[in-house]
Amino acid sequence: MKLGIIIGSTRQGRVSDRLAKWVQKEATTNPDLEVTMLDLRDYEMPFFDEEISPQYNSNRQTTGVVKDWLDAVADQDAYVFVTPEYNRSFSAVLKNALDYVAYEMKGKPVGIATHGSANGAQAVAQLRGVIPGVLAISVPTFVGIPYAEMLDFSEDGTPSEATLKARGGAVEGMLMEITNLAKVSQTA
Repeated sequence: MKLGIIIGSTRQGRVSDRLAKWVQKEATTNPDLEVTMLDLRDYEMPFFDEEISPQYNSNRQTTGVVKDWLDAVADQDAYVFVTPEYNRSFSAVLKNALDYVAYEMKGKPVGIATHGSANGAQAVAQLRGVIPGVLAISVPTFVGIPYAEMLDFSEDGTPSEATLKARGGAVEGMLMEITNLAKVSQTA
């Protein structure tokens, strides 16, 4: 099964990539998962400005970086959205990327890994409202890390021992739910 980990922050000094690397490390221990990192820094899309919603545009023609993004998304069987919490929501760059999605995520499971002042809980709440809009399915377990703990992550995505002890089970649980739901979705 192909799992796309989407890094939903492009700002300088971000730490979301560290959280994404941790999720990636955990995912690669599962031989059933083929993990691809989808970093939004690699897809510098303009703000979404198409005339109508992609799901209602049967004549839609995408090109350039938008087509590359949609092809990469469509190639995955499941996703983990990794995002910081900004102003009690998830990042604008992730929202913009999702606004381009039509049917590429339809029926596919999504896990959420986030960080922020309240473990990114409000980003999770906001994403849970958007995920059905791209026709995907959010799994119940999420990974939420307080921002201060994110500062203890190494550049290669290794969390502190305290974080690993307190939150490691959430990553494993989220990935298990994604895998199980993807198997059900693929046989349906």
